[in-house]
Amino acid sequence: MLATLTAFAITSAARLLTGARALWLGSTAQATQRLYYANHSSHGDFVLLWASLPPELRRSTRPVAGSDYWLSSNLRRFLIRDVFNGVLVDREQRSPQANPLQSMLDALGQGDSLILFPEGTRNLTDEPLLPFKSGLYHLAQARPDVELVPVWIANLNRVMPKGRALPLPLLCTLSFGAALERIEGESKDAFLERARNALLAMAPEEA
Repeated sequence: MLATLTAFAITSAARLLTGARALWLGSTAQATQRLYYANHSSHGDFVLLWASLPPELRRSTRPVAGSDYWLSSNLRRFLIRDVFNGVLVDREQRSPQANPLQSMLDALGQGDSLILFPEGTRNLTDEPLLPFKSGLYHLAQARPDVELVPVWIANLNRVMPKGRALPLPLLCTLSFGAALERIEGESKDAFLERARNALLAMAPEEA
């Protein structure tokens, strides 16, 4: 019950504070297993994306997050496990034998959708998008049945700039693009560049 009430409070606050609008430009809000991949410029990115999904999609969509950050306190542990039902990954790869994608593959195997940020870290540069890490490619290879949907998050880094405690009154938009087509035999580099370009294509001109 506490987790349910907390989720309601967080999703309501996220939409209220940011004025978030979900724009389904190339895909529709339907119950299809997907990997939503997005640009990453703020700690609030996955919260806003998760909150922008319709309730029926939100229940089966899990954000991918670093265990080093989210397991560092009881509150964060409660939020990521009980409220967001997140998929935790070990970004430090303390065990060289472990597959860093295994927790994501397990979640996909259970029928869940995922929220992923393929840049791997927050983009604090002037570039609109950092190069993608290889994880998106390997997930796509392992699960060709799962749709890959690019989502551009606009303005959240301006609503909650670094070092500011209170949000600025700016409108956030989340643009959901068309699912990325699969090309047989495509190389890793070509796939990642095409996936990155598909996400950049969703960015507004001022991004």
